[in-house]
Amino acid sequence: MAKQRMLQFVNVDRDMPEKRDAIERNKDFDEIYQEFAAAKAEEQASRCSQCGVPYCQSHCPLHNNIPDWLRLTAEGRLEEAYQMSQMTNTFPEICGRICPQDRLCEGNCVIEQSGHGTVTIGSVEKYITDTAWDKGWVLPGTPNAERGESVAIIGAGPGGLAAADVLRRQGVQVTVYDRYDRAGGLLTYGIPSFKLEKDVVMRRINQLEQAGVEFVLNCTVGEDISFDAIRGKHDAVVIATGVYKTRDLEGPGADADGIVRAIDYLTANNRVSFGDEVEEFTSGELNAAGKKVVVIGGGDTAMDCVRTAVRQGATSVKCLYRRDRANMPGSQRETQNAEEEGVEFVWLAAPKGFSGDPVSGVTVQKMRLGQPDVTGRQSPEVIEDADYVEEADLVVKALGFEPEDLPTLWGEKALEVTRWGTVKADFRTHATSLDGVYAVGDIVRGASLVVWAIRDGREAAESVLSYLNQSTSVAAE
Repeated sequence: MAKQRMLQFVNVDRDMPEKRDAIERNKDFDEIYQEFAAAKAEEQASRCSQCGVPYCQSHCPLHNNIPDWLRLTAEGRLEEAYQMSQMTNTFPEICGRICPQDRLCEGNCVIEQSGHGTVTIGSVEKYITDTAWDKGWVLPGTPNAERGESVAIIGAGPGGLAAADVLRRQGVQVTVYDRYDRAGGLLTYGIPSFKLEKDVVMRRINQLEQAGVEFVLNCTVGEDISFDAIRGKHDAVVIATGVYKTRDLEGPGADADGIVRAIDYLTANNRVSFGDEVEEFTSGELNAAGKKVVVIGGGDTAMDCVRTAVRQGATSVKCLYRRDRANMPGSQRETQNAEEEGVEFVWLAAPKGFSGDPVSGVTVQKMRLGQPDVTGRQSPEVIEDADYVEEADLVVKALGFEPEDLPTLWGEKALEVTRWGTVKADFRTHATSLDGVYAVGDIVRGASLVVWAIRDGREAAESVLSYLNQSTSVAAE
C-alpha cells in the first residue's frame, strides 16, 4: 500500500530552518535562516492536512495554491510545485522571505488551531523557488508575440515590477521609470539584507530586463520628465510610486542633528552593502557604530532599523513604542529576532522632546492603554509626572510613511486623491480618475505589505490589457 504522504502533522512536529546564533549573525548582514534540505522540506510539507477549505489560501492576498504546492513538494515533484507557486505569485522567493506569515497564511493554518503547530509555509515556499533558480526552471517571461502598445510604470517597487512582468509576458512594450539608481524600490533600499538578500532582488530585475522591460532610472517624475509627457508617450500608465514621506516627530528639539529618518538610515546601509560610497555613512551621520541608538516606532520598519543598528556596532539599541507588545503592528517573529540580537524594547513609551544638538537624550512619556479607538485598539494615554530621559546619540524616526502630494508634484490636478492623500483608484480595476491611468500598492493603500502590492500590480496589469484591447477594437472600427 502506498505510503500516506500528507496529514503527517500527527507524527511530525513543526520544524523551522535552523536559525544562525545571534552572536554570529550580529556580525554580518547575511540571511539569518539556513536553507531547508530536500528531505526536511518534504517532511515539513507533508504536515499539511489538505483541508477542504484552506484558510491559508483564503488569507493570502495572492490566494496562492498553498495546499497544492505543499503536496507536490511532499511528493518530491519540485518543478511542478514551483510552476504552481508562480502561477499566482510573481516573486514567490521574496514573499517566502519577507511576508509576515504569522499574520497571514501560517497564522490561519487549521492544524495550528488544533494544537499541532502550523505548517512552515513560508520556508517551504522559499525552498521551492530557490531550488527552481538553482535548477534553471525560472525563465524570463519572453512573449510569444509582440504588441505595439506601450505602457509606462512609475515606480520600480514590487507593485510596479509585478505589473511589468504580467504586461511583458503578453507582449506589451513596458517602460519603468524610477527615482533611484537601482530598481526594486523598498525591496532594494528599504529592507535589510539579513531579511532579503539583494542578489535575490537583482536577479529578478535582470530577468525582467532580459524579457524586454526597459528601465529608466535616476528619473524623478515632475522634475526629469513630466507626467503629461509620460502620458503622451505611452498608451497607458500605472502609478506605483509607493509612499516615502516620513511622519514627523513633534516636541522640543525634534529638528536636532542626530535625529534621522528610517528610510535614509536603511537606504544608506543598503547602499554600502552594494559597495557604494555613502558620505553620510562614512561621516557617521547614518551609522550607528559606537552609539546609543533609540528607534521610535513599532512596525516592521522599526524592526529593520533596530536590527541594522545592532549589526553596525551600536553600544545599545532601544525601541520605544507607545502601546504594548500585543498591540504592536510589526511581526512578532521580527520582534523575537530583535530581542535575541540584544535589542531592548521599551513598551508604553512615547517621545515628548529631545535634548542636545546633536541629540543626547530623548524625554520619554510613560503611557497606559485606555479605551479602544475607532479601529478597536486601545488608545495610549499619558501617565502624568512619569517622564524620564533616555540617553541617545542617534534617534531613528520609524513612525510610518505618508503619500507625497502627487497632483501638485506632477502638475496634474485632475488626479483625484483621498483625504489621506493616497491616489483614489477603483478597488477592482485599479483605474484612477484619469483615462488610461491606473494606481497600485502603497500609493493607494497607504503603507502596507509587499504581497498586497504584488497582488495590485498583477490585477492592474489585467485591467490595462483589457483597456488596450478595447482601445484597439475601437480604433479598428
